Amino acid sequence: MSGHSKWANIKHKKGRADAARGAATTKIGREITTAVRIAGADPSGNMRLKLALQKARENNIPKENIQRAIQKGQGTLEGSSYEEITYEGYGIGGVALLVETMTDNRNRTAAEMRHIFSKNGGNMGESGCVSWMFHKKGLILIDKTPELQEEDLLAIVLDAGAEDMSSDEDQFEVTCAPEDFEGLVNTLEAAKVKWESAEISMIPETSIALSGDDATRLMRLVDALEEQDDVQNVYGNFDVPDEEEDD
Repeated sequence: MSGHSKWANIKHKKGRADAARGAATTKIGREITTAVRIAGADPSGNMRLKLALQKARENNIPKENIQRAIQKGQGTLEGSSYEEITYEGYGIGGVALLVETMTDNRNRTAAEMRHIFSKNGGNMGESGCVSWMFHKKGLILIDKTPELQEEDLLAIVLDAGAEDMSSDEDQFEVTCAPEDFEGLVNTLEAAKVKWESAEISMIPETSIALSGDDATRLMRLVDALEEQDDVQNVYGNFDVPDEEEDD
């Protein structure tokens, strides 16, 4: 993951915090509920809901759980009201961290965020202290296949508004402005190009390379943040070798 891929530096081991079925069900259920509450229950007109439902299917979340989450968003089933709050702070080596949460109790979540940062050698900062280092972008990862030619894919995504496309041994990485994200996803779908992941992400301007003990300590902090129930996403400007992310 080191070096060539921006994705490596902004989403630590995608899905790692959702390894347990219970964690995945809770986090994705909240995303579905919030997406419905904001833009309705029709995924054809609600890209956020469409992607959340796809993630639910990928994680084998039961249909009844998905339906309950939708009903909560519609207000036909009683449930907690969640608000989205982003916390900012620093990890080992001055690494900048953005933590997106969805919570029904902001005081509880703020206290837990401070505790996790402090316990793991980091510092939680004020709003705005690190967010200026990141840019909001649409980010789509597409697995390489023998049938998918790079030149053809490049032509498709550029015509649909992509800003950049890069690749490594296994995947293509496509970025775009947030306002072009829905159109790009729809274009790929129409072209029958399957993606491994598609979402609005926070991409850092630069990254900080860490290794050895510093890398281990940083990953311990990131893991602790991701494992907290209210946390949806953790972004950071770190660059850590594969073998140290896996420790």
